Amino acid sequence: MNRQLIRSYILLVAVAILLFTVPVAFTLTKQLRDDTRQSVLREANTMALLLSNGTGASCEALTQVARAYGDVQATPTASCDPRLPEPAADEALTRATEKNEVTTDWGSDFVWGEHLKVTVPARGDAAVRIVYSTSDMTRRLWQIWGFRAGLAVIVLAAAAAIGAFAARRITRPLRQLNDMASKFSDGDLTARSPVTGPPETQTLARTLNQGAERLDTLIAAQRIFVADASHQLRTPLTALRLSLDNIADGVDDDFVREDVEQATAEVVRMSRLVNGLLVLARAEAKVAAAEPLPLMDLVRERLAVWRPAADERGVTIALRGSIDGRPSVLASPGHLDQMLDNVLSNALEVSPDGGTITVRVDPRGDVVGVSVLDEGPGMSDAEKSRAFDRFWRGQGLTGKSGSGLGLAVVRQLATDTGGTVALTDAPHGSGLCVTITLRAASHRGGG
Repeated sequence: MNRQLIRSYILLVAVAILLFTVPVAFTLTKQLRDDTRQSVLREANTMALLLSNGTGASCEALTQVARAYGDVQATPTASCDPRLPEPAADEALTRATEKNEVTTDWGSDFVWGEHLKVTVPARGDAAVRIVYSTSDMTRRLWQIWGFRAGLAVIVLAAAAAIGAFAARRITRPLRQLNDMASKFSDGDLTARSPVTGPPETQTLARTLNQGAERLDTLIAAQRIFVADASHQLRTPLTALRLSLDNIADGVDDDFVREDVEQATAEVVRMSRLVNGLLVLARAEAKVAAAEPLPLMDLVRERLAVWRPAADERGVTIALRGSIDGRPSVLASPGHLDQMLDNVLSNALEVSPDGGTITVRVDPRGDVVGVSVLDEGPGMSDAEKSRAFDRFWRGQGLTGKSGSGLGLAVVRQLATDTGGTVALTDAPHGSGLCVTITLRAASHRGGG
């Protein structure tokens, strides 16, 4: 917008210069041409009178004036031979001697040539021609146009500087609103825009600030609810499980013990479901500002955490991909760790004993992809379309398990971070490929 305003301002000034300066320059050029023509014509008429007079004094005066003036040509008469070069026979000389006409030849249709030739008739079928060099006129022409061209450049430069200052001043409220929107999209809910500029932008700034304040208040209330729910729900479930364990230890009836064990399994499942709901609620409520994070360090750290669990089943976790340097990604602190944990947990659950889980890091311009490939049963297209639904559970090696919230949490966290997550078939054989795409820190576009 700044560039458009500056270009418009410069264009307006350029048009004004063109309309007011160029006509003046053309007028001065025409005036210079006419003044020179009149001056040379006046001198030629004077010399023609001296040639026509025929007296010795006049002829001598013509000779002296012609030699002092420069390139003067004349046809001699019976009473006066000024010893000057005779003009070449041409149409101008014929019109002067036979038709008694004055001719002016500028030597070019464009402004003028190197010489101005003025031919005037004299009495006795004679003529005088002055060949006037236009070098002085050309120099003055360059001065006329050069001065105005230089002045135009200076004026345009000043217009560009003034236009840049005015454009930045005009668009400053819009830049402030854009900065606020960028920070807000990155999760900084405390960002506010100064209420400055014209009334329209002030109204917009107030509206955005009020909306941001209300959203911040709602999210803060949701965070308080999440903290309270975490405390209120986990404690009763833990107490209930302990009570069921005590009951199981104090009964001898196998049927009662079986019922207690089933109830305990349901309590465990309920605890897992509550934990998953709390994680998802935190992912939806906690929107932290994205910041550059060292991707490879985080990936290696999470792989080191999961390798002991994988080693118990003989599953190999391998890191692959050609990585130049140490790529950084834009993510909220803790989000990438949690996404990797959920994806690796799902991959380990469906991987057969002795299988391999492959993690690939693939920088692609302004984004970086992190892919986790397993050797499990994979998913059909219908299952992929439902995999991100809450509480939907896939078919693992031991049947449907888990809370069905893992991939929903991953998608929520990826969206909050400004990234995406996709499910595809593994390129070799059966299995699933989960690809998390995040923004590269080195290509961040403001905010």
